[in-house]
Amino acid sequence: MGPLQRPQMVLCDLDGTLVDSVPDLAYCVDTMLARLGRAPCGETAVRNWVGNGLERLVRRALVGALEGEPDPLDFDRAYPIFLELYAEYTFERAALYPGVREGLDFLKAAGYPLGLVTNKAARFTGPLLRHLGLYEDFGIIISGDTLPACKPDPLPLQHAARHFGAEPAASLMIGDSVSDVRAARAAKFGIICTSYGYNHGQDIRDSGPDAVIDSLTELTGILAPSR
Repeated sequence: MGPLQRPQMVLCDLDGTLVDSVPDLAYCVDTMLARLGRAPCGETAVRNWVGNGLERLVRRALVGALEGEPDPLDFDRAYPIFLELYAEYTFERAALYPGVREGLDFLKAAGYPLGLVTNKAARFTGPLLRHLGLYEDFGIIISGDTLPACKPDPLPLQHAARHFGAEPAASLMIGDSVSDVRAARAAKFGIICTSYGYNHGQDIRDSGPDAVIDSLTELTGILAPSR
């Protein structure tokens, strides 16, 4: 990866990169739908719909598709139900992907400043990170509602770079979706993507990241120590 062998900073996405949160999201979606008198969507469908924030997930669940908009009254009724459920079931079923703990430990031992940038709201991000033992790994945590814009806007990445005093061209994002790729390209970051995340059923390689990995443990063969 050339100049990215020694980035000045590494940012990680959360859902689909570090954590498989779909089982909890699917449970909350289907429970919400049941309360509305609707049929469940199931985990497979939810897995294809996540990645653009909880509000968009609820809209997709109501129309049963990746695109489209529900009736505004239906959404206004459904969204508070979902938020209530997800506040209670944020991490009942969520789990780290294999190799995440080892990959983060490598990055920390190699001396890279670490940040987390997610589109998940802060009220859910903090409890999930604490439950999974990840909260203390990051020098900055930027949630979907921390700043005026979220991914694929480059603002969260640029904000993190300023926080660490890193040059964007010497910074790296690790994500799983086209949203992460677009944010990284707009911010002039390098971008490595996981092969296993949430990208609406599309192969992330089609989005043109700098590298695709099957596990964060593969970072040991891509990135050199920063000191």
